[in-house]
Amino acid sequence: MTDKQPVYILPEDAQRTLGKDAQRNNIMAAKIVAETVRTTLGPKGMDKMLVDPYNNVTITNDGVTILDEIAVEHPTAKMIVEVAKTQENEVGDGTTTAVIIAGELLKNAEKLLDEKIHPTVITRGYRLASEKANKILNEIAEDININDQELLKYIAETAMTGKGVESAKDKISDICLHAITQVTTEKTDKDNIKIEKKVGEGIEDSELIKGIVIDKERTHSEMPKKLENANVALIDIPLEIKDTEIDAKIQISDPAQLQSFLDKEESILKEMTDRINDSGAKVVICQKGIDDMAQYFLAKKGIFALRRVKESDMRKIAKATSGKIVSNLKELSKEDLGFAGLVEERKISNEKMTFITKCENPKAVTILVRGGTEHVVDEVERAITDALGDITAALNDGKIVAGAGSPEMEVSKQLKEYAHTLSGREQLAVLAFAEALEIIPKTLAENAGLDPIDMLTEMKVKHDNNEKWAGIDVYNGKIVNSWDAKVLEPLKVKTQAIKSASEVAELILRIDDIIAASTNGQEIPQGGMPPMM
Repeated sequence: MTDKQPVYILPEDAQRTLGKDAQRNNIMAAKIVAETVRTTLGPKGMDKMLVDPYNNVTITNDGVTILDEIAVEHPTAKMIVEVAKTQENEVGDGTTTAVIIAGELLKNAEKLLDEKIHPTVITRGYRLASEKANKILNEIAEDININDQELLKYIAETAMTGKGVESAKDKISDICLHAITQVTTEKTDKDNIKIEKKVGEGIEDSELIKGIVIDKERTHSEMPKKLENANVALIDIPLEIKDTEIDAKIQISDPAQLQSFLDKEESILKEMTDRINDSGAKVVICQKGIDDMAQYFLAKKGIFALRRVKESDMRKIAKATSGKIVSNLKELSKEDLGFAGLVEERKISNEKMTFITKCENPKAVTILVRGGTEHVVDEVERAITDALGDITAALNDGKIVAGAGSPEMEVSKQLKEYAHTLSGREQLAVLAFAEALEIIPKTLAENAGLDPIDMLTEMKVKHDNNEKWAGIDVYNGKIVNSWDAKVLEPLKVKTQAIKSASEVAELILRIDDIIAASTNGQEIPQGGMPPMM
């Protein structure tokens, strides 16, 4: 009898992790990522110092920034990092919350797996719990609109708490609120707010510019430094002689022919600048280049010009000045011009910048961020981004909740009640989901040096007495009404965090087989998986 020939399906050097080992491996990766950012949560959260291979240092407690900077290699850990990025893109805040909840959901699922509950049952229970949690959050949320200025300011302050801007929190939150109010039309869009950073002075010297600030200087020294009541032309074509699009060879037999070529080039550039001048424009913002000769002609006419301005900045200037971006100089007319009460080149920290201000009802503005060092300025920028994201999310959703761990505890309480209405094993998964949400108030207490068991027990008693906004005052170590304590957050931060965390936990739990094959002769680490970090 002949031996059977073995059949090779996977490469010889492939490593495979099956069943429980695969699940444990994935859950461990998720838990490590969650633990990495957990100490940064809340007003008393600590910061991380991140040093890249080039010795550039970032100091922050912003979840998505930390996870972006550290080199996560484990494929499951990368999926948890994606949760933070989704949260950042959708809302702009709550990244740490989303990651911590995802890690805790998987940690609780591990206990259920040990009790021989099938992953499919757990994922079904988690899906039910996630849907119910979002319904509960929508029911307990309060309405808000652009007229609720005081509440919106508290939302900005909550977003910035613990972000290193405590000394100027009141001023920065005012700036964020006024910026959002200025650019809001039918829908709020934070993209119409430009954040410009400059090292120097202090955080409290940051200011809101009702117009646009560009990190560029005028193209010619003879151009005016300052213009009042100026018409602004926005051009997205180069003020230069275009090269021919085909390879051309020109033979010149007479020096006079060369001179006529140069004269023609000069006359074309002069015609371009004459067209701009005839339109009534006193400021030219060009997305492309401006020829040296054209700069000279513009300077002679007393026109202020900037070149190679980013497309995003062009759009913001158009919104601020109510101008139109023109792609054909022949079409440029007075109706296309924007208006700025003041266009000025200023020196900030030894660098020249252009300020386009005093616009009539600008729908794009700039926040000029100042700070003593580059690290401070970067962290203030992150705090402002979170605050703007929270105010925008609150206005676009029209719903807010209190913070300090109160919504998570209320949802946890109601989910436990909901679990008892289920008959199958999904009930255990829903209970595990409810307990996982308690990780937020628990972490807030731990990071503030409080006893988490005492805090959670007291919170549960208050929530059982229908105090839905009972949360942790991390400064005084007490349970307070977080709405009265002015700790407010947009509903979207909570719903998105729970939705994203639940979805990634379900996805990871369904994996029971990991196949890792080496490529280009690279060796696979023991265990068939790349290292965690």
